[in-house]
Amino acid sequence: MFFSGDPSARKRVALGGRSSKERDRQKLVEQTRLEREKRSYLRKQTFSAIKIQKCFRGSKDMHAARTKVREEFYQLYGRKCENLNRHSFGPDSTFLRHLLFFFDARNAGDLSILVEVSRFVRQCPQGEMVSLFSGGDYGGSRALVDYRVKKLALTCVQAVHKNRYVLRNQIAFSLDGSLDESCKHLTLLLEVVATLMDARHPWVCKTVGHLLENKAFPMFRDTILVGLERRKSLMDSRFVLALENALCCMTPHIGRPLCHCPAIEPQESFISQLLTIPFLWQLFPHLKEVFAMQGLSQYYIHQMTLCLRTEDNLLPKDLSDELPGYACLLGNLLETAGVALSKPEGTFEMAVDLAAVSTSLLEALPAIKLTTSETKDSSVLMEDDETSDNDSTNTFLSRDLEIQISNSIDSRFLLQLTNVLFRGLSQSGDTNSNRTAEEEVAAIGAVCSFLHAAFNTLPLERIMTVLAYRTELVPVLWNFMKRCHESENWASLSQVPEQLRGEAPGWLLPLAVFCPIYKHMLMIVDNEEFYEQEKPLSLKDIRCLIVILKQALWQLLWVIPMTAPNQSKLPAKVPPVNKSRLESLQQRVSVVASELLTQLHDWNSRRQFAPSSDFHADGVNEFFISQATFENTKAHDILRKAPFLVPFTSRVKIFASQLTAFRQRHGSQAVFTRNRFRIHRDRILEDAYNQMSTLSEDDLRGLIRVSFVNEFGVEEAGIDGGGIFKDFMENITRAAFDIQYGLFKETSDHLLYPNPGSGLIHSQHLQFFHFLGTLLAKAMYEGILVDIPFAAFFLSKLKQKYNYLNDLPSLDPELYRHLIFLKHYKGNLADLELYFVIVNNEYGEQTEEELLPGGKSLRVTNENVITFIHLVANHRLNFQIRQQSLHFLRGFQQLIQKEWIDMFNEHELQLLISGSLDCLDVDDLRSHTNYAGGYHSEHYVIEIFWEVLKGFSPENQKKFLKFVTGCSRGPLLGFKNLEPSFCIQRAAGSATDEALDRLPTSATCMNLLKLPPYRSKEQLETKLMYAITADAGFDLS
Repeated sequence: MFFSGDPSARKRVALGGRSSKERDRQKLVEQTRLEREKRSYLRKQTFSAIKIQKCFRGSKDMHAARTKVREEFYQLYGRKCENLNRHSFGPDSTFLRHLLFFFDARNAGDLSILVEVSRFVRQCPQGEMVSLFSGGDYGGSRALVDYRVKKLALTCVQAVHKNRYVLRNQIAFSLDGSLDESCKHLTLLLEVVATLMDARHPWVCKTVGHLLENKAFPMFRDTILVGLERRKSLMDSRFVLALENALCCMTPHIGRPLCHCPAIEPQESFISQLLTIPFLWQLFPHLKEVFAMQGLSQYYIHQMTLCLRTEDNLLPKDLSDELPGYACLLGNLLETAGVALSKPEGTFEMAVDLAAVSTSLLEALPAIKLTTSETKDSSVLMEDDETSDNDSTNTFLSRDLEIQISNSIDSRFLLQLTNVLFRGLSQSGDTNSNRTAEEEVAAIGAVCSFLHAAFNTLPLERIMTVLAYRTELVPVLWNFMKRCHESENWASLSQVPEQLRGEAPGWLLPLAVFCPIYKHMLMIVDNEEFYEQEKPLSLKDIRCLIVILKQALWQLLWVIPMTAPNQSKLPAKVPPVNKSRLESLQQRVSVVASELLTQLHDWNSRRQFAPSSDFHADGVNEFFISQATFENTKAHDILRKAPFLVPFTSRVKIFASQLTAFRQRHGSQAVFTRNRFRIHRDRILEDAYNQMSTLSEDDLRGLIRVSFVNEFGVEEAGIDGGGIFKDFMENITRAAFDIQYGLFKETSDHLLYPNPGSGLIHSQHLQFFHFLGTLLAKAMYEGILVDIPFAAFFLSKLKQKYNYLNDLPSLDPELYRHLIFLKHYKGNLADLELYFVIVNNEYGEQTEEELLPGGKSLRVTNENVITFIHLVANHRLNFQIRQQSLHFLRGFQQLIQKEWIDMFNEHELQLLISGSLDCLDVDDLRSHTNYAGGYHSEHYVIEIFWEVLKGFSPENQKKFLKFVTGCSRGPLLGFKNLEPSFCIQRAAGSATDEALDRLPTSATCMNLLKLPPYRSKEQLETKLMYAITADAGFDLS
């Protein structure tokens, strides 16, 4: 304890770092762990060896026992059942007990014994079958008999399954077309299975249940798929018939009221295993009839509805990328659904379940694109007015599978589905209908979900006409939407579709379906039906519809933050998550609602039935307008998708801002003008064509200065500061679009459109149309109004739109009346001897043109008259002027981008080109006029000037406006937008007689009027009238 003084006892310190004892300890721990794992591995190895030996000994003993029983069986009944009789099947006999014990499907001898047994059973009369197995006392031996029968049936099914490759290897046929022995044996086994499952036998429920528990449907599937490889050879064979009979006995039993079959895994059910086999009904047509029975199909469809909601891996592995299981299931289901719905006992619940299942499967499909010749019926000619959301997918179904699905959703199926769902619903909006409110919501939700999925997948022309004209879908949907809008309660519908439960506003699905169908109706309906007869909706209802559409669009495009959904849709057994579905639905509704609102706006422009303010959203303000000029903003998106939510004057401001911004970015940067034209007034068109056609797009965007040469070859006085160019544009457009030149023709309303026979007059007519397109674009680009009244159907070509029947009256009212007469003709149209041809008459030269290939021999009938009418309208409005319009458009788009004018309809575009048709607003001009040189607003000369101008005729007022501004029409938004502002300047310093004898002059580049101080009203009127009517060019400037 105390220091003793011995220095040898002091503590030694190791300088080597870590203690060697610590290293030894860690090594020991690691070694112990390895030894423990080795012992554990040896234990597992020993246990596995014991288990393998046990299984091997058990299998060896079982094999020995089966061999022994088999030998005893041979001694009792013979190797080929020579001693077999009726008593062998009785409950006291050991025959079936021994056979079922030692049977091995891979043993040829055992299989031959089972075949002989099956042959004996087949020969037994159906009425004596119970007696055969029970020995006459079924009640006393019921349990034993039921056990043996279900084991025998399962053994037969397993034997067929394990020997199924006989179907592939031996083709199941001999040279003479008869079945070979191996296939005959398998056929006999299946026939016995069908016999044992006869519905009249008391053991049928236990037998079917035993087969289900032991995966009978997966075994049937494997057998069928092997046979499908040689389907052409097996289609008419007894084997297929026997297999079909077995399925027809087993399938209907499941789900019956008295059925006590145990529940099985959905993955092993008839739905998953057999309905996913491609073209199942082509192989088993009788099974199709059995499945289509109302009670059976309703049970299985309901089971599918439950499984698709709860099971993620319901379907087996796809056979190939072109034959996915979900698509085969859909094709087989739809092929029988029409038959089930057509039965009088078809129920509302079954229709709802069918719509739900079909919707889930359709949503997983890639888009189907078939030509009319590939489908079994054709519809009215229809332009591609809808864009599918699946265009970008790289997955393609088998062509035969696409045809099966498309042909199943035909007019008959759609009629039956809507009839069952809407049976008892009121079409007049009366709430006192046979259906409850919950059932109505369920029906609307089911049909809307199904049709929305179908619109995204199927070719629209196949189903639109049927839905529009042969079902009550439009009135039923409209009355539902109208009631919801008036009651301001849309929430109920969002609870119905499982995919959008609790997330989507209730108006989304109805609008997604109603808008494209009603839009299709508007393409076929004529003016009398729409305006006079008010079909299919009254004008009052249409005004209500406009309010619903604009509110929906405003919510989708402005209020609800929405990102662009992923357009691609990958095939998957599980549909995409709800969020992407909601976004996809919102995207869809924003498109179809905008298209319908645009179409209603066009109808309102033809003949006004609603004030333009009905189309305007309430939230458009100055902030909105300022944002609309910038890309990637919500306001710009609204302007692009739903422009008519914004008032026309606001859109004109935005258009002007876009032009100004573009000119600033791409305008000529040269200090001096590079392009100077010398134009002879007597050949203005030729000079302009020769000089402007050589300019590039950059040159066209830049400044162009013009000097005129009069009829004497002398350049007119005046320096072009912009005013001479305005005059040049107005004069050249008047000359170029003159019908005497032959490039354009007039309608009966004196509206211009390309001359279909322009090529007969000018060899370079297409180059001229390109030049005229550039000319018109230059006028709009520079903000110059030109007095050229175009036909609306031609202006639609500038927007790259398709013209329909309703545009025909503006071109040929007489032809339109004749076509409407054919549309409503009550007799037999075939008696009129009309064919699918049209006669063109250009400058006395008549040519006959077929509207369809072989049209000369295709007679117009009551069935195809709608197609004929639209083909004629298409020929006159689109086909005849397609080349001229295309080249005009190419020239036009050199300066004016399509997106700039997409915000205007054809009538508004005419206003952009020509300005308002109203007379000069003198008061507006006066309130935005400046004065110089001593003049002011109360000067006596100014007072009499405005009195004189107000007294001019409208024609002279236009001449005055052209005299001072270079254009006969004022700015579209009023004279406050005239740049620079109109100014009146005193021309003479003193009011001497010599000064007062001068005429008023102008500087159009400055919008300046130089007015001498005349002493009287009469003098001012005379001098001003002479100046504006002298047509002296710029010699007076």
